[in-house]
Amino acid sequence: MNYVVSLVKELFQKRRLIWDLAKADFRKRFVGSYFGVVWMFVQPIVTVLIYWMIFGPFGFRSAPPVAEASYIEWLIPGIAPWFFFSEALNTGTGCLQEYHYLVKKVVFRVEILPVIKLLSCLFVHGFFVLIMLIVFLIGGRAPMITWLQLLYYAFAASMLSLAIIYLTSAIQVFFKDMSQIVGICLQFGMWLTPIMYSEQLFVDRGLTMVPTILRLNPFYYIAAGYRDSMLTGNWFVERPTLTVYFWVVTVLLMLAGLKVFKRLRPHFSDVL
Repeated sequence: MNYVVSLVKELFQKRRLIWDLAKADFRKRFVGSYFGVVWMFVQPIVTVLIYWMIFGPFGFRSAPPVAEASYIEWLIPGIAPWFFFSEALNTGTGCLQEYHYLVKKVVFRVEILPVIKLLSCLFVHGFFVLIMLIVFLIGGRAPMITWLQLLYYAFAASMLSLAIIYLTSAIQVFFKDMSQIVGICLQFGMWLTPIMYSEQLFVDRGLTMVPTILRLNPFYYIAAGYRDSMLTGNWFVERPTLTVYFWVVTVLLMLAGLKVFKRLRPHFSDVL
């Protein structure tokens, strides 16, 4: 517990350094690219359009469970946080190798590196959320006060991501295949989360236990929360059981990730 408290204090004390490094990491992604930051939006937008054509009006019709909402309006709030989550895990897993020159500095606290990667991905997510809001406004949806709740769910997604990154980034130093394992798990995770489809499909087929199983995935809380905020106007306190479950799982993952990170940290510089 002392380790966690000291880490939080140091993150607060070095918040300006972390912010500057996160901005530098964000800019570094697009160095040498003709279109620069435009590429940040191309892949997510293309992915959304593909799923819309497959499950929307041009393919397998999948009616959204929210009344008076088009499929695209239902899809974007679910897939936007997933883009952030998957990008954070993919880039964060290799952060110690990417910044190996900082890991080898005795005075630098390496626990900062996963936070830097997370903030860099959060910049991208902020732009994508802005696009989502514009799409909703152009579609004729009036702003709701619950749209502000996206800040809470973005924070929740960040804590879940950071908890996993501490674990995977520490293991990646010694087990280089971890990044591939994370990528495969994310592919499964996307379909184990009702993002492109509604869990109501299973209920209609008599598979009533499937939605309960899907809710065991902690990211279900994030995807459902974004949709609650953008479409139905529900607050997170209206999902008390799911909220408690999510934060218990996230805290346990965070403690486990930090424990592994702390135990392996003395050997990082030797391996890198």
